Amino acid sequence: MRRAALLVARTEFRRTVRAVSTERTKLLLLALLGALMLGSVTVAGGYLLPSLGEHYAGTPSAEHVALATDAATGGVAVAWLFLVGMSAIRAFTAAANPDEPAFLLVSTSTRNAAVGIVVAEILLFAVWVLPPAILLASAFAIGAGTALFVGAAAATAALALLTAVPVGFVAGIWFRHLVTVYEPIARYRWVLFVGFWALYFGAIATGRLDLVVSELFVALQDGPLGWLGHLLLVGVPNVPASATSILGAIVGTAALGSVAIAVGVASARIHWFADPARFEDERPSDDSSSRLAAVLSRGFDRPVRTVTITAIRRTRRAPIRLAYVGYPLFGAVGFVQVILEIGTVPAYVAAILSLYLVWAAGALFTLNPLGDLGSALPAVVTSTLSGRQAITGLVVAGVLVAAPIGLIGSLALGLVSPLSLEQAAALAAATVVGTVATPALATGIGTALPRFGSVNVTNSREAVMPSKAAFVAYSIAVVLPAAAAAVLYADAAGPIADFLTMTSAWAPTPELSVTGTQLTVVAWTVLAIGLLAPPVSFLYACETFDLYTLE
Repeated sequence: MRRAALLVARTEFRRTVRAVSTERTKLLLLALLGALMLGSVTVAGGYLLPSLGEHYAGTPSAEHVALATDAATGGVAVAWLFLVGMSAIRAFTAAANPDEPAFLLVSTSTRNAAVGIVVAEILLFAVWVLPPAILLASAFAIGAGTALFVGAAAATAALALLTAVPVGFVAGIWFRHLVTVYEPIARYRWVLFVGFWALYFGAIATGRLDLVVSELFVALQDGPLGWLGHLLLVGVPNVPASATSILGAIVGTAALGSVAIAVGVASARIHWFADPARFEDERPSDDSSSRLAAVLSRGFDRPVRTVTITAIRRTRRAPIRLAYVGYPLFGAVGFVQVILEIGTVPAYVAAILSLYLVWAAGALFTLNPLGDLGSALPAVVTSTLSGRQAITGLVVAGVLVAAPIGLIGSLALGLVSPLSLEQAAALAAATVVGTVATPALATGIGTALPRFGSVNVTNSREAVMPSKAAFVAYSIAVVLPAAAAAVLYADAAGPIADFLTMTSAWAPTPELSVTGTQLTVVAWTVLAIGLLAPPVSFLYACETFDLYTLE
């Protein structure tokens, strides 16, 4: 490898590590992700693998020998495919779009840049893969009484990374090329993204993903992808490993890795020097904006109409700004599983999803009124636009988008759930009222807790988003009144009070005595505050906008 490629690899690796380590939120999320993905496996392996090692150090039966061979070959093959998928996602989101590409491509050849980036990706994946692999292998080695398995596991992981990451880089860069350069596909890339994630989470929720993985586990055991598993078996006592398969895995790694890097260099050369797709020939948003302006002219003055149309148009052109609105949907996977199991939408699921629609209405346009202006902030706050006009325009934008979705979505959920027609209608009405109230509620919270700087939505895309404090405060302001209304509607204050009193008797803290009447008073108080909060928040946002001064 050339010295320039090594320099690119070291620079990209250090830059990625520095970018993660300097952002506490991203570091915390990565830690939680690592704990969820690897923590349970590592803890379980630490308890089970020593006894498994002791078993194979003794006299395992022929069935157990065959089981170990199948597990090693099939497991390594599936793990290799997983690494390819993860590296493809990394290439699509970050590696295929390096920082300061103009400077990088002028400073060195495309080959050095591409090879350096691939090597940096291998190092980054090694940081995640090698420590748990060595830890789990050490647990097995303790029981087996030999350290050879640790070296075999490390060698297997290293060889897998040397091929999986380059192959994933090729797949990721070509997918990125298609959705950013090839115009027929780039025009509908957001449809592809939504479809991909819908299929992915749908496969998880329906159990199809487990079925596919199990089928691949069996089908790939005797193929080339399973050969690498025999290298892992070198460290397992009393389980023979195929020398031919090990030789084939080593030769295949060298051949496949070299070919993948060569193809990756050629692919990077095509993608990095290609012009992105442009769609200036079509302006459908202009016609829709004119129709929307005509509708709004019947009830709002020109400044309000301009703010409303501008907010919707900006979001349509850069929907990545609303990525955070979809974050709560990741928790809906469990609801899909429940729906599939019982064959209908439970009433509580319909209520929770309708509450999400209410929450999303305020998060669309009004949770960061000042920060969303970006570089236009000085011009806007010093113009003749009043705070009432600016905030009203944002609220109208949120209501126009969210109210129809809230009506249709909540009504559909209510009709397919066990709720009666009257209850479904009440759910739809409450959702529509909520989609009108929450945009006003979000304005004051977003104004009090603004964010003016952009954040990384992905490793290569930045956008101005609401601050974490505004996000949390707004969520609490929506959930607490909704919970209070649910308690009052279901007349659940008494049972909840009994439950709190009973559980407090078991806790080491002083015993808590709560009555249903007290909880009812608290619920009415919270609901009343929740009903008064939107107009108060709206007025505060208007006044703050008028009094805002640039420092």
